[in-house]
Amino acid sequence: MSKRNKILLALGIAAFAALVIWAVATVPEAPQQTEQSQENKVMTYDGNTIREEKDGRTIWELTAEHIQVDVESKNVTFEKLTGKFYAKDGRTVEVHADGGTYDNDTKDIAITGNVAITTSDGAKLSSKELRWTAKDELLAAVGDAVASKDDMKATGDRIESTDGFNKIKIVGKAHLVKGGTSE
Repeated sequence: MSKRNKILLALGIAAFAALVIWAVATVPEAPQQTEQSQENKVMTYDGNTIREEKDGRTIWELTAEHIQVDVESKNVTFEKLTGKFYAKDGRTVEVHADGGTYDNDTKDIAITGNVAITTSDGAKLSSKELRWTAKDELLAAVGDAVASKDDMKATGDRIESTDGFNKIKIVGKAHLVKGGTSE
């Protein structure tokens, strides 16, 4: 092999080695999974309604100005919501609040912030929170709960009902006043 061919061969090998080194050095790294990218797994809706049905009967429905759904857990967060809970006897419980959450695993709902509750038969309730426990089909006004209907007013830490607040159970610091005005 001539001296010229040896130099060309050496230059070719050097160029090939440089190309391999350049290719390996400039390979981009795979993006790492960060907390921020995990937080982005949320779907958002404005002015949407979700509902729960059982045996062809609507149990409840919630409409919110803004809804966020976690894609993985299917848990829901509501902002500025209006909801209705439907009793088996046809009466309804309507609620207005600043926000709330829905747990997809338990099907439970917690409604919070300026909770105002009215029933189709004229009762009014207020509390810090309204909880729906799906397993027991129990509505509970929790925290400084006040219920009034006609000339009766009931207060307590918690007011519970399984029939749309037609019959109630007062828990903690229970106080019932009958006669006069309900205001």
